[in-house]
Amino acid sequence: MRLAVYNVENLFDRPKAMNLGSWSEGKPVLQDFAALSQLLGEMNYTAARKARMAELLTRLGLEKDDDAPFVILRRNRGQLLRRPKTGGIEIVAKGRADWAGSLELREEPVDEVAMRNTARVIMDLKADVLAVVETESRPVLEQFNQQILKAVGGQPFRHVMVIDGNDSRGIDVGLMTGKNHPIGLMRSHVDDRDNQGNNIFSRDCPEYAIPLPDGGTLWVLVNHLKSKGYGSKPTSDRRRKAQATRVKAIYEAKVAAGDELVAIVGDFNDTPNSDPLAPLLNQTNLKDVFEHARFDDGGHPGTYGLCNASNKIDYILLSPKLYKRVQAAGVMRQGMWAGVRPKRWETYEELDAPKHAASDHAALWVDLDI
Repeated sequence: MRLAVYNVENLFDRPKAMNLGSWSEGKPVLQDFAALSQLLGEMNYTAARKARMAELLTRLGLEKDDDAPFVILRRNRGQLLRRPKTGGIEIVAKGRADWAGSLELREEPVDEVAMRNTARVIMDLKADVLAVVETESRPVLEQFNQQILKAVGGQPFRHVMVIDGNDSRGIDVGLMTGKNHPIGLMRSHVDDRDNQGNNIFSRDCPEYAIPLPDGGTLWVLVNHLKSKGYGSKPTSDRRRKAQATRVKAIYEAKVAAGDELVAIVGDFNDTPNSDPLAPLLNQTNLKDVFEHARFDDGGHPGTYGLCNASNKIDYILLSPKLYKRVQAAGVMRQGMWAGVRPKRWETYEELDAPKHAASDHAALWVDLDI
């Protein structure tokens, strides 16, 4: 069986702010969006909160209209704000209960060439079980599976599953499997909470059971841990560590229940030596497939961007019994932008500009004797 994981970075539509020329260009918009969304959800709009909300609304381009280049403010009922003729924004609502509506990121289609290159990566992976990160929804993933994957000559997966997660931008995780590997029991952790009642997972940590021919079960847990891109570093690190700690607890509960074949895969948004990932990487018996003698890193230690060691953020972690069954493993980078001076790796012929990249992430795969 070939197990793989790939951050597809959305398949059809993506927030416009995330489609700019570089991450640094869109980051301020996404940070302001996250901060304003949090403030709008407060039950009590204090004077300080109102002032900050007005500042963020202006920075997002909403001073004169509810439609801005990167965001949309939807006001369905009640009154949130006034726009005086003299200029500026005045927040008139006293709290979230005074109005109904939402703040949304404006989306635009993913580049057509990039979409085809994403399909080529998935086709060339030849995975029996593929975990996907940053997909919009199950209907979108199934549409991509049946239409775009087929259009480039790929064989559609028989089973496709995405459980709607906590990310309001439509960035979820899911699983695609071939006809010989149906998806069995599924368990979501979308509503796991910490001691303060906050959601632990930014998306989810779904557990998928794959029945095996010998009567055993392969468990695949798909993750997309907290990004470094929003909020302060200490806040992001604490959130990511809390998520890693919870994944550790989920894994240990499975082991205690007698499950010996467990894979934890996904985009963890941090490096192997980081403190936030220590609970998962250093305090369990899980093994990173990168450490296996049969793993081929393709000449680069990372999985994101330029694939330096500091860009190693995607993982396939295996339980000890599963680790012993590794036959081969590696990284697929053909869909990533490889630079030009010098070109770091071979890419698809159509990938002649960064916007045509399938993803900023490499795909990881492992062949298992099960």
